[in-house]
Formats: sequence, structure tokens, C-alpha cells
Amino acid sequence: MRHPVLIALCLGGTVALSACNRGADADVDRALKSVNVIDESNLNDIMLTVGAPDEAVNYFRKTSAENPGRVDLKRGLATSLIRANRPAEATAIFAEIVTSPDGSNEDRVDYADALIRSNEWKRAEAELNQIPPTHETYTRYKLEAMVADSNKNWSKADSFYDTAVGLTTKPAGVLNNWGYSKLTRGDYPGAEKLFLDAITYDPGLFTSKNNLVLARGAQRKYDMPVIQMTQTERAQLLHTLALTAIKQGDVSVGKGLLQAAIDTHPQHFEAAARSLAALDANVSN
Repeated sequence: MRHPVLIALCLGGTVALSACNRGADADVDRALKSVNVIDESNLNDIMLTVGAPDEAVNYFRKTSAENPGRVDLKRGLATSLIRANRPAEATAIFAEIVTSPDGSNEDRVDYADALIRSNEWKRAEAELNQIPPTHETYTRYKLEAMVADSNKNWSKADSFYDTAVGLTTKPAGVLNNWGYSKLTRGDYPGAEKLFLDAITYDPGLFTSKNNLVLARGAQRKYDMPVIQMTQTERAQLLHTLALTAIKQGDVSVGKGLLQAAIDTHPQHFEAAARSLAALDANVSN
């Protein structure tokens, strides 16, 4: 007579044990899911920063396709396409993001950046115009300045460049852009000052050094600026200065600078030697 009770107790124990096992399995699944999210987050960061651009594109394209509702993966794909120098493809992804419920003002800034890289200036301007003035970031104002430059709205460009410089601790790049804007306008002293400022923040920025020499050469300042440079850089800058002098009709000065560039370079300076040979041939003729 006790057997049914015993069977019931055993069955009850089995059910309880089964329930405990299910609870334990659920806890394990949740724990593993948390670990996977952390690992995936780390992998995403690695792919966006140090991963090879094309590998990052493949990773985010595959992962985004598997998780179509994840806007963060779409951002990763678009950013990776920019890093891979494929901005036209990135614009299509950013267009999806900004029109989704999860799109943000920062996404629209990145969209405008991709459009500028794709030479879509008017579309970029239209996107920037949709961003409220309360969204004040370095990248936003840097892009606003570039768009104003493209429209030759110099006062607006100067205002945006000045704002952008104040919003970053690393303004060398935007100072160089601002200086180049001044250079194209013919404001050579203003450009010279901005290039010097850029080099102060980043002494290794060769683009600013080369632009500085162009601005000085345009003012017929043919002596080398007192800035940090390697021997190879000095030779390259002398070459740039020589070509600037020749273009302005100061041929004898340019010839001397070309020779100085050849003498300064630690190896054979083919470009300068070719320029000097062409100059000598023209003079002989």
C-alpha cells in the first residue's frame, strides 16, 4: 500500500531535480551570453581601431547580416568602410542609420563626413543643416568649416574653424586645413601663422611643414623656417621652396635651392636632380 506513495515521492524528486537542472542551465546560458557580449564588444573595438580595414569590413558585414536589428554593427560596418577608403559604400549604410529610430546627431555628422569624402558637398551640407545647433562637437564644426570653404564663404569658414580648434586637444589637422584655406585665398601671412601653429601641436606633421614653405615662398621668403625637421624632410622642403621660387620667376634663387636640396638629401634625390637638369636645359636653349 505504501508503494504508490513511494513512487509519487520519487517522481516528485525527479521533477524537482529536473527543475533545478533547468534553472542551472538557464543560469549558465545567461552567464555565457554575458561573456559573449563582452568578448564581442572587445572584438568590435579591435576591428574598429587596429584591425585591417578590409578584414573589419568583412567582419561587420557578416555580423550585421546575422543581426539586422543591431544599429551598432551597422555603424561598425560604415566606419570600417571609411577606414578602407570606400566612402561611397559607407554613405548608403549611414543613410539607413540616420533614418532609423536609433539614429543620432552623431550618426548624421558621420554621414556628412562620408558624403564629403565622396565629393557630395551639397548633400553633406543638407545633412549638417539638419543637426541642431546644440550638438557642438569638434567633427561637426570641422565639417561645417570645410563646407563653408567649398562655398567660398570665408567669414563663416573662419568662424567654424576657430570653434573646431577650441573643441579639441589635438587641433593640428584642423589648423592645417584652416591654413590651407587661407593659402588658397591669397592670405599668405595668415596661412603661415596657422601652419606654424599646427606644427607646434604636431611637430611630425610634414604636410603642414610643406604648406608652411609654400606660404613663405609665396611671400618670397626663401630662407628655411626654424622648425623641427629631419635631413630628408629638409631636402624635400628645399625642393618645394625651389619650385615655388621658379614659378614666381626667381629662377636663379630656385636653381640654388634645387642644388641645396640635392646636396642635403642623404641619398640620391631624383626629383630635385631632374628639376635642376630641366632648368639647365631650358636656360641653355
